[in-house]
Amino acid sequence: MDSTMKNIIFDFGNVLVEWHPERVYGEYFGDEAKAWWFLRHVTDLDWRQRIDSGESQDACIAELQGRFPDYHDAIALYRDRWREMLTGEMPGMRELIGDLKDAGYGIYGLTNWSMETFPEARRMFSILQLIDHYVVSAAEGLVKPAPRLFQVLLDRYHLLADECIFVDDNPDNVAAARGMGMAGIVFGGAEALRNELKL
Repeated sequence: MDSTMKNIIFDFGNVLVEWHPERVYGEYFGDEAKAWWFLRHVTDLDWRQRIDSGESQDACIAELQGRFPDYHDAIALYRDRWREMLTGEMPGMRELIGDLKDAGYGIYGLTNWSMETFPEARRMFSILQLIDHYVVSAAEGLVKPAPRLFQVLLDRYHLLADECIFVDDNPDNVAAARGMGMAGIVFGGAEALRNELKL
């Protein structure tokens, strides 16, 4: 790793903990293709980002049920079975974070997540408790890849962008971090990340 790098900033979903709504919806619909269609066209990214930016989950669900009445019950699952969509820690990441901490790197988090569910998720998964300093999108009214959200993290914890590496599974978010002057890595698993960090 470049010796100028002092801090590693992690996304949470599908970097530290696995998030797989398609498993719940695959079971519900009994059809994997229909589950994926629903996630892309009904509970789509724009809708999910409204929740992650701090809008009321109940209000967003009610509005979507009004637009898609045939999927009323399926939409409610996004709230009622969200715990089942979090399926475990990402393999190898607990050990990697431990090694980074032992090596003296600052460890931070930047996640798109609803504040209505994040506190419970953090209690459910102790790996999230290894991240002492973090910013949650819903608490700020912003979502990645908005540059302003990255700036909140930098300002709050007095970080210099060119001393940070940002890790996310979403290439758009990584591109935004690079645009802020950070190094960026698209997450492809703990072992690949370890190799990229040269640990």
